[in-house]
Amino acid sequence: MDNRHDSETVRNKCAACFRQYNKVEHLVEHMRVSFHSVHEPKCGVCQKHCRFFESLREHLIGPLPKIECARVFRTRGCNLCLNIFESPNALGTHRASCQLSRDASGLTSRMSRMSLQDTSDYGTRNQGSQVVALACKMVGGGSDGSLDLCARVCLIGEDENVIFQTYIKPQIPVTNYRYETTGIRPEYLRDAMALKQAQRRIQDFLSNGEPIWKIRSRGGEARILVGHGLDHDLECLGVEYPEFLIRDTAIYPPLMRTSKLSNSLKYLTQAYLGYDIQTGTQDPYEDCVAAMRIYIRMRSQNHPRDYASGCGESRNNYPAWRQRELEKMTPDALLELSASDYYCWCLDS
Repeated sequence: MDNRHDSETVRNKCAACFRQYNKVEHLVEHMRVSFHSVHEPKCGVCQKHCRFFESLREHLIGPLPKIECARVFRTRGCNLCLNIFESPNALGTHRASCQLSRDASGLTSRMSRMSLQDTSDYGTRNQGSQVVALACKMVGGGSDGSLDLCARVCLIGEDENVIFQTYIKPQIPVTNYRYETTGIRPEYLRDAMALKQAQRRIQDFLSNGEPIWKIRSRGGEARILVGHGLDHDLECLGVEYPEFLIRDTAIYPPLMRTSKLSNSLKYLTQAYLGYDIQTGTQDPYEDCVAAMRIYIRMRSQNHPRDYASGCGESRNNYPAWRQRELEKMTPDALLELSASDYYCWCLDS
């Protein structure tokens, strides 16, 4: 009887997250709502799937890590990408490329040069870049200065070169310049570009010659837009863009907290790139670079390029009419049917 009970427990164990169920129908229901896939963060030791990178970090590092996995990770694991390598020497070689800094690619010097420019417009270089990052800096409007008004915008290409950057003159009076964080003074906005003109420039560049209503998710000319909190930035700019071409690090499920709330760009940069941003006066170029680097790191995940399991298109792979058939399947067979409920950025590569 004990042997039979043990075999049932193993059989009713999820092949992805290792949760165990007393009844096989409970396991099937778990698979129906969990959306496990090969695109989830996964432990390199025990192969456990995690919904979030934060869950994987807790599994490997703590505060209550899996003991065996933590032991291996201490000697052969990268605390940024959370991958595990064959040897400490291989890990040392990897860290040289995984650990980035503000000084990489001349980021700090370019920020200092741009901060000296007044109403900077860098034209339309990088016309061939199909992935661009956008960030804005807001000043305050309204009686208490709490209304966000876009006063500066930056657009960069995948090579981190600036495509377009300018100060923007808000359409209503500014009551709080938020100088401590934005570094923006009244004289910077006095003769700045009109919001409508900036909207048109950004919209035209993103659409890349395609009418907004004709833009397709795959195979079109429109560009992928990367950023952090893009819904707010685009709303303040008055720019509309299709959701399927937006890559927002604030709402990408693997990068979110285990509570399903967004992490700040500052935290994501420190945790996944290994350097600090927004330590004083904030520059939209720095935010663009951080978001672009995080996007590239997520896009470079070593996943099978399986569009069906990672496209995020809603479909029921465990219909009720197949319940009896599903209950006869092994946990591994059930996992093969499962698919992600979000679009995995690895499919952009």
